[in-house]
Amino acid sequence: MPLADQIRPSTLAEMAGQEHLLQNGAPLRRILESGHLPSMIFYGPPGTGKTTLANIAARLTEKQIFRINATTASLSDVKEVLQETDSLFSAGGILLYIDEIQYFNKKQQQALLEYVEDGRVTLICSTTENPYFALYGALLSRSTVFEFKPVSPKECLKTLKRGLEVLNSQSAIQKKCDDTLLLDIASGCGGDVRKSLTALENLYYASVGEEIEKDFANSLIQRSGMRFDVSGDEHYDLLSAFQKSIRGSDENAAVHYLARLLAGGDLLSPCRRLLVIAAEDIGLAYPQAMSMVKACVDSALQLGLPEAGLPLAEATILLATAPKSNSASAAYWAAMEDVENGHAVSVPSHLQDTHYSGAQKLGRGGYKYPHAFPNNYVEQQYLPDELKDKIYYVPGTNKNESAMKEYWLKIKEKR
Repeated sequence: MPLADQIRPSTLAEMAGQEHLLQNGAPLRRILESGHLPSMIFYGPPGTGKTTLANIAARLTEKQIFRINATTASLSDVKEVLQETDSLFSAGGILLYIDEIQYFNKKQQQALLEYVEDGRVTLICSTTENPYFALYGALLSRSTVFEFKPVSPKECLKTLKRGLEVLNSQSAIQKKCDDTLLLDIASGCGGDVRKSLTALENLYYASVGEEIEKDFANSLIQRSGMRFDVSGDEHYDLLSAFQKSIRGSDENAAVHYLARLLAGGDLLSPCRRLLVIAAEDIGLAYPQAMSMVKACVDSALQLGLPEAGLPLAEATILLATAPKSNSASAAYWAAMEDVENGHAVSVPSHLQDTHYSGAQKLGRGGYKYPHAFPNNYVEQQYLPDELKDKIYYVPGTNKNESAMKEYWLKIKEKR
């Protein structure tokens, strides 16, 4: 039996991490200790205790637990279990645990509702994907969502120590592994307790002598903590953190998230996001940034990974340390809102095309050519009548836009 299964916690006190859910007075702990178990969805990365806690929940509430993995089970498998609930009913009732529920389609998820609503079963589902995107709305509305966090190295340490004791009890050689190396193992496994225990087990049997070899450990775990699902929730969280760090002018955090994205082999997403940021967040405060970022992106795409990281790091730091303005993007979205709401569909007649015979008969014409006037400007209406006084663009307070605002005030107000 794998080490992770040998020492799987059987009580809340043995659980590693999830203090926000399981410490005294925390919401989930109070639910479990009440004896009344509602249907729940456990959401979080692998190896954070979702399955373990479902087992503990069944034990605490004296329910008989049935387990199904949605990656391999069909709807008939689910119905076969649910149809047995009458004959298999225990004193505390039935708990159906479905792992990786996101792999069930809408029809399969809908089939569960009947059994949840009539009280025949208590349903606990686990998922590594955001349930608000991955799960059917009706199932979500009948369940309480609890998010599991990656387990910190410090919280994982006690579990690894217990794992080492179990391995030593099964071996003729009593091997040693100091806390620093155990913390390195936990750190390298990215908050996944199961992965940490598997790494420890492999290191234990592969190390020669009475000490677990540090160099060998580092070579084994150095990349095991990375999650590279480019279509998953983790990927979009990284992209979100990347843009928000640049917008918040934190160049160190921005480079960190860039490195994590590129370590996952995703070159196109950060390139695209940098171009968006140059327009959306830096904008008119430093308009030259767009051409500089475009040059860096082009270089990165020609170089490919890993060298692509160098021009992208340059672009990232440039944008993070540049002055910020969202005035252009705010103007665009405000205009788009009017367009989508159907405001002012007609163009003023003096702006309409007059390059055809009969234009004057239709009332077209009267346009004033700005270059024929002083300072290349003449006052006339450009917006449709319904929106003629609408203001979309409000200049930012940065140097570039302040200068631009002052220039046009002098021209338009003839100051």
